[in-house]
Amino acid sequence: MDEATAARETLSARATSSPDPVAQALELVRSVTGDGSATPEEVLAALTLLRGLREELATWEPRLIGAAREGGASWVRLAPALGVASRQAAERRYLRLRTEGVENLEDTGEARVRAERDRRAGERAVTAWANENAGRLRGLSGRVAGLSGLSEAARASVDDVRDALGSDDSSALLGPLAAASAHLHGAHPGLAGEIDEITERTSELRDAQRAR
Repeated sequence: MDEATAARETLSARATSSPDPVAQALELVRSVTGDGSATPEEVLAALTLLRGLREELATWEPRLIGAAREGGASWVRLAPALGVASRQAAERRYLRLRTEGVENLEDTGEARVRAERDRRAGERAVTAWANENAGRLRGLSGRVAGLSGLSEAARASVDDVRDALGSDDSSALLGPLAAASAHLHGAHPGLAGEIDEITERTSELRDAQRAR
């Protein structure tokens, strides 16, 4: 029997019949602290349930923040709902709390904030480099887009490169080019080598930002 089940059995006479865990917790707190009739075992059981609820609530907040952001809510609008004074503080709170998509869950909240800042700084550096080298990227992409006689998988990647050529942001070409390179080493090693050189350069830019 786990701790939560044992705690609920201890408090079964005092617990509400509501299936809502928040309603149950409120009822238990009122019953245990209301008239002083609770036994030490019941108080400890209530604390056990409270701990479990606190852990569950901790997972709700970042999910709700994420849902609000996906729905178009700005960090400025989220700040007062989170009880913080600025958009920066709101985003910082979210980065500290979230676990979804985090590579190392053992990182502290501050480490997650730094990691996200480093990632964004790296992407800004890559975007700046891509726009400074737009002519080279677009020329290379045009050569890839003009290839024929490719396999079905290679053709799909080349089509992605062709689609990305329609973007005003030259950094949009980097991902499709890297994906296409994997299909070009056999028949078009020269093109694949040029793409790999660019991919290596952008990786160096991201690594340089992390090193700073």
